[in-house]
Amino acid sequence: MNSNVENLPPQVLRLVYKEVSALAADPPEGIKIYPSEEDITELHTAIEGPEGTPYAGGVFRMRLVLGKDFPAVPPRGYFLTKIFHPNVGHKGEICVNVLKRDWKAELGLRHVLLTIKCLLIHPNPESALNEEAGRLLLEDYAEYASRAHLLTEIHAMGGSSGALQEPGDGPQPKKHAGDPSKRAIAAGTATIAGATGSNSSTTSGTSSSNSTVAAKKKTDKKRALRRL
Repeated sequence: MNSNVENLPPQVLRLVYKEVSALAADPPEGIKIYPSEEDITELHTAIEGPEGTPYAGGVFRMRLVLGKDFPAVPPRGYFLTKIFHPNVGHKGEICVNVLKRDWKAELGLRHVLLTIKCLLIHPNPESALNEEAGRLLLEDYAEYASRAHLLTEIHAMGGSSGALQEPGDGPQPKKHAGDPSKRAIAAGTATIAGATGSNSSTTSGTSSSNSTVAAKKKTDKKRALRRL
């Protein structure tokens, strides 16, 4: 999607930059902000699934896109992590009133993010984009919760969530057991050990040979003395 930085008035860009900086410094609870230095009109976030919901334990990537008419027109919201939810379409588009008829320019991005997080707690089947999820929510909550939790486990937990990581976050990869440098060191050590063993054997063999010669000389000397 193309950037709208050039389409927004300078005063709007300043307000957006100020709000995004404030969000990054003091994000809402359970929400992490990943501002882009290259495109201030596209804000990436990661939302933790609220406890007591089928989404608990998951981390859901999302983005807000500010159009050229922002803030007169609300931003557009998309889930990047797959989720089974009545108000999230199959392409990740989010349907919530604050992004439509209830939008007011003074609400701000913090309010939008909090509203979307609340949507995970209180879905609205009346404005469902995912009709199957909306129907199950009304008719068979247990099945709805089971489906939602299953997709959360598959797409939003552990390594499969794709949650954004900052440099240095998470465990560092271990070196493979077949690391060439380790093999070289091992080989070098074995070579040195072999050479040392060989030298020891050679020295031992030489010492044994010298002892045999000395004993033979001593015996020959005794025999010569007897003949005298």
